[in-house]
Amino acid sequence: MSTAGGRGPGRPRKLPAAEQRERVLSAACQAFAAHGRQGTTIEEIARLAGLTRQAVYEQFGDKNALFDEVVAHVEDLAYTTIAAQGAGDADLGLKPWARRNFATLFAFVAEHPEAKPILDEAERTGNPALTRLRARLAEVYTKASRQRWVAHGMEPGRADTALVTMYFAMTEALVGLSWDGPAPDREALIDLLTEFTVGGVLRLHRQSPDVIARVRGPVE
Repeated sequence: MSTAGGRGPGRPRKLPAAEQRERVLSAACQAFAAHGRQGTTIEEIARLAGLTRQAVYEQFGDKNALFDEVVAHVEDLAYTTIAAQGAGDADLGLKPWARRNFATLFAFVAEHPEAKPILDEAERTGNPALTRLRARLAEVYTKASRQRWVAHGMEPGRADTALVTMYFAMTEALVGLSWDGPAPDREALIDLLTEFTVGGVLRLHRQSPDVIARVRGPVE
């Protein structure tokens, strides 16, 4: 026998608002990554979340507000995860530091495959979330890498901004590359990036220092 005010037989338990919100965000990430903002419906998100349409509306208002919330969530998650690695371990040398950060980017994409499609969709629909994320991360990485270049006798100046931009661009391209047949081992790609970037710039610094100097500009 049910008590007064309790749930009747078979009546589903109402989830706490925080759990509903978490479910909706997770479901919305899947849906927006797969179908974009225009192609996603509240009905699909509610079904994936195991909730009613009304519950989704109560949590986020409408689809556009929910999309903005998802984009902000993904941007913050990416920044927090990636920047923490870039700024950490001050005693780590240049090459192992760079390799670890390339590995972090690959791992983040593997663990959160919905993140890049959502950020790309945000850019297409007028929210420069990916551009903003790149700029925020570049600031962290530029500062951390500059300290390590100096240890190799190289004062990069503004060349460091160009180098960090190149690192991110190459990593994004490799992470999202469609291969003809099975993809190469991830560790091999990380080694390739590390040697091509850090090893390449160090060789350039030794053999053709004028190239870096022309980009660097005057050193204060």
